Amino acid sequence: MCGRFVLEGIDEVFPRFRLSGSEDLIGNIKPRYNIAPSHYAYIISRNARQENRLEMMKWGLIPSWSKDPKIGRRMINARVETVDIKPSFKNLLKTNRCLVPCFGFYEWKITGTKKIPYYIGLKDCKIFCLAGIYDVWKDSDGNDLKTFTIITTRPNNTLKPIHNRMPVILHQELEDQWLNTKIQNPDTIKRLLRPYPDDNMISYAVSNEVNNPGNDNPQLIKQVH
Repeated sequence: MCGRFVLEGIDEVFPRFRLSGSEDLIGNIKPRYNIAPSHYAYIISRNARQENRLEMMKWGLIPSWSKDPKIGRRMINARVETVDIKPSFKNLLKTNRCLVPCFGFYEWKITGTKKIPYYIGLKDCKIFCLAGIYDVWKDSDGNDLKTFTIITTRPNNTLKPIHNRMPVILHQELEDQWLNTKIQNPDTIKRLLRPYPDDNMISYAVSNEVNNPGNDNPQLIKQVH
């Protein structure tokens, strides 16, 4: 699964994706070191005019048809094996794909009775994007709430010793295809969703301070021995 992630250095994303969006949002972006389910995060989507847009969305997908928003707590991830089958996801896979900008993410390795947090990132330390899908839910007053989930796949050799799932990291050259909703064939879409090559990845143990989603500081991604 993917249950926490990190975002810093997002400025480089703006020219890369030719982003449009709220000037207030753009001016107030700050590094985040412990983004957890139910938190709001910066998401890249594509509008009807085929423009890339940066938006804030809540992590934990609430399908538009759901009667109970609490369902979002259970829908922080979508498995690539069933994302084109499950009712909550299959239509969104065709029309509501998004990118989750990310600097790294955390997973917990179970060792005996302990759960040891690990930080996972890319060797070149650049921002990368996770594959996501989103939906828009309306509350009883008619207000829109945009929510997202992160797609996961089988682990590569870097993740196997830590966890049995990993988020789908999209190669940079595939990001435009992922956002292009003119591509709607499920088989074509799912071919983009593969485990990232492990030769460009890093992983190391970090402090248990990351266990508390209220902690948010650069020390969380420092390696511990």
